[in-house]
Amino acid sequence: MTQAANLGALGTNAGTTGILPAAGGGTGTASGVTGFKNRIINGAMVVSQRNGTSAVTLDGASAYTLDRWQGYDNTDGSFTVAQTTTAPTGFNNSLKVTVATTDTSLGATQFAFIRQFIEGYNIADLGWGTANAKTVTVSFWVYSSLTGTFGGSIINDAGDRGYPFSYTISAANTWEQKTVTIAGDTTGTWGTTNGTGLALIFGLGVGSSYSGTAGSWQAGFYVSATGATNVMATNGATWYITGVQLEVGSTATSFDYRPYGTELALCQRYYYLLASGNSKQLAMGSYYGSSYILGAFHFPVSMRIPPALSYTNGTSYYIFYSSGSADPFDSFYITRSTETTTQLETTGSVSGTDGKGGTIATNNASAFVAFTAEL
Repeated sequence: MTQAANLGALGTNAGTTGILPAAGGGTGTASGVTGFKNRIINGAMVVSQRNGTSAVTLDGASAYTLDRWQGYDNTDGSFTVAQTTTAPTGFNNSLKVTVATTDTSLGATQFAFIRQFIEGYNIADLGWGTANAKTVTVSFWVYSSLTGTFGGSIINDAGDRGYPFSYTISAANTWEQKTVTIAGDTTGTWGTTNGTGLALIFGLGVGSSYSGTAGSWQAGFYVSATGATNVMATNGATWYITGVQLEVGSTATSFDYRPYGTELALCQRYYYLLASGNSKQLAMGSYYGSSYILGAFHFPVSMRIPPALSYTNGTSYYIFYSSGSADPFDSFYITRSTETTTQLETTGSVSGTDGKGGTIATNNASAFVAFTAEL
């Protein structure tokens, strides 16, 4: 992602409307054609591999929270993000933002937001950047301790095409459904392969440099709409969202519920948690020489790119069981990796017989091993 794309932008407020049922059922479209109707992954906020229900604090940095949803803060305040069971009828979970430290006077280039990057393969059929660009509709449920006008945006990977949008929260602490309809962009460059296709962003407090007039495509980098509420200005303010859907067409249809296993697999293309906690098996392995261990395994789904390793290390956090003996070690790294397989190697501190096999496992309650291929 470019520096500009590390911020965000999206469409005009079509108002709060009823959602039409899909003629083809919960995973269909208004025309009855089934498929990947909702281009948002984990829009119902059901998958949280990294953090479970624990809150993540965003304070001058970005971090993934619930799967596929990233928080970003560069204000003088901070906020937390957590998965909750507060949700409208028909949903079990939502993403909750809570302001932890306020920023009542945002600088022009300061911002706080929640976003999701959508892979180019998943929006290639929209034809954006061509004369045949398709209209899309974004719909979502929102609930906040604040009322007023709020903002968000859609932007491209380069951050030079943006569509700011606004929506209104009329009643505090009440679930309201919103829809935003956006005519497809006929100019600009939009990714259509395994890089970023677009970013959908919900602003929480955005300075003037990154706020634009709602309701049209603009050549620039915008995270939110001009005049939107600064959620970051109110200590303890809350903002929840769920049921986020981006689909082709000018009318929002029923939410595209997918089986949990399907939603999890879609998330695992970008982040795969192999193990967390004590005594969790990681892979089969063997001694390479006498002082190294190699372990290899297949990912459950093809990842977007060969992933990076994310893990906790510490004294004897991991262990190798071979021929009845247990050989602890502290850390390891990737030696070979593709989108479908990986090989891990210890960094030393083991002692065994070359070629002897066994199982690699965690050896501490704080240990975890994951792989990331996020956009």
